[in-house]
Amino acid sequence: MVCEPPSPRSTSVYFHGGGYRLGSAAWSVPFATRLARSAGSTVVAVDYRLAPEHPFPACIHDATAVYESLLAGGASEVVAVGDSAGGGLAAALVVAADASSVPLPAGLVLMSPWLDLTCTAATFASRAASDQLFSLDSALAAAELYLQGHDPSDPLASPGLARLGTWPSTLVVASTDEVLLGDSTSFTAAVALTGSPVRAIFEPGRPHAWPAVFPDLPESERAVEAIGAYFATLGGRESDG
Repeated sequence: MVCEPPSPRSTSVYFHGGGYRLGSAAWSVPFATRLARSAGSTVVAVDYRLAPEHPFPACIHDATAVYESLLAGGASEVVAVGDSAGGGLAAALVVAADASSVPLPAGLVLMSPWLDLTCTAATFASRAASDQLFSLDSALAAAELYLQGHDPSDPLASPGLARLGTWPSTLVVASTDEVLLGDSTSFTAAVALTGSPVRAIFEPGRPHAWPAVFPDLPESERAVEAIGAYFATLGGRESDG
C-alpha cells in the first residue's frame, strides 16, 4: 500500500507493529498518510507475512524483497520506518542488507521498537505497571509463535543484539513508561558507539507505539512532525518530482 504526498522528496518503507502476528498495511494507512505528509516522502506500507502460519524468517524475506525492489525501481535511497515489532523488522532489514552487501537504508526511524526477542530487558519488570499495551507475557507468547524454536539471539530476529560496524542515521522514539524502553535505550547507545548519528526522543506518560497506534492524538501529531524534521536532516535525498 502506497501513501504519496503531492511532491515527494524521498521514499520510505514502513513496517507495522503487532508482535509479528497481527496488523496489516491497511490498518496503518492513517499513520502512513500523516508520515507521508510530514516527511514529504512516498511511504510504502508493507503487508509482510505473519506468524504462526509464516514464522521467522518469512517477514525478513518480505522486507528485503520490497526494499530491494524499491532500489531497483529507481529509489536512490530509502528510509526504513517501523513501530514495535515493525521497528524490529526495520532494524533487521539493516542487518540483512549489511550481510548481503546491499546498500543500507538512508535512515532508520524506530518507534517503541521490539529489538531483542530474548525479552531480558529490566524494563519488562520495572515498567510492567505503567505499560497497558505490552507485557512480558505477551512478548514471550508472540516470540514463541514467531520463532517456533529458532534462536531468539539471532541478530536477524533480535537486531538489537547485532554487532554492525555502522548503522544508518537513526531516530528512536519511545515512552519512558513502556516495557520496551530498555530495548530503545540499549540500541541507542549501541548505535552511538559505532559513531553513527542517532537521536532519541523519550517521552513520559505515553502509551507503547503511540504515534502509530493512536495517530489522531495531538501528541502523536507532534511525534510525526518530529519524524518529518528528522527526514529533513538526511542527506542525498531524491529531488522533487
